Amino acid sequence: MLKYSLKRIGYMLIVCFVVITITFFLVHLIPGDPILAMASEVPEDVRVVYMAKYGFDQPLYIQYFKFMGQLFSGNLGDSLRYPGRSVAEIIKSCAPISAQIGGISLAIGFIAGVVLGIFAAMNLNRWQDRTIMILSLIGTTLPVFVIATLVQYFLSVFWPIFPTTGWGGAEYLVLPVICMLVDPLATYARYMRSSVLDVIGQDYILTAEAKGASNFRIITRHILRNAFIPCLTMLVTSISGIVAGSFIIETVFSIPGLGRYLISAINDRDYSMVLGINVVITSFYILTVLLADILISAVDPRIRLADNKGRGKA
Repeated sequence: MLKYSLKRIGYMLIVCFVVITITFFLVHLIPGDPILAMASEVPEDVRVVYMAKYGFDQPLYIQYFKFMGQLFSGNLGDSLRYPGRSVAEIIKSCAPISAQIGGISLAIGFIAGVVLGIFAAMNLNRWQDRTIMILSLIGTTLPVFVIATLVQYFLSVFWPIFPTTGWGGAEYLVLPVICMLVDPLATYARYMRSSVLDVIGQDYILTAEAKGASNFRIITRHILRNAFIPCLTMLVTSISGIVAGSFIIETVFSIPGLGRYLISAINDRDYSMVLGINVVITSFYILTVLLADILISAVDPRIRLADNKGRGKA
């Protein structure tokens, strides 16, 4: 298990380095001057001073090595759009907001989706199954901005129950959470239904039934344990997205989250902010994928066995 984990860690570090490097050069390929993007009428001498201050007057490869040196020392740089504030400070203030909304949405969507998926599979081809699948299809195909618009109209304009935009107390969480939980709820319901139906047809389920095992024991000990693995894989990797937030939801509801800051930084050519947010999102994603690999290999030893067989053949 230790060897398996170290191997995965090595792969993840390489991927993180490659992604950060590619992002650095792609960000600097964005057309436009970062100083003029902030103020179009900046005098040339002032522009030269700021270009030198932020190192934009240096060759790109020097900027790259300087950025990597700062990164390895734990410094994400200073924001160009928000003078006097470091990138780390801004991320520290806005990432918890995105994580709070995304975490609540994912938790509710996952639990409800898994329950509905199991219920649909246990009532195959009945009206309950068809209803859940139709609603799941609608939930996965309906654009999130459409859901946000409908939710705002009915729960904020037609029935003024919750605030339309802004960020503050718990009441500001309700509408964004409703919008963001629709997709995971529908997705996990479909995946869990398919996974349960696949497991039900296996020989060991028929053997358990032939031995006279109760339905409760078959479902909890045999069906759920094996059908849950695909959803568990999706869940752990989905956790990586909650920190990134949803720039659509955060824009519609005027929430100062990480996704909204990222889009703003791209438009403003705020290179340090874009790279800093990308580093955080990439690192968190890679960490969650690593934890998913380790957790799933612990739950299902066949994964480690297959990995060892593949290495032996190589």
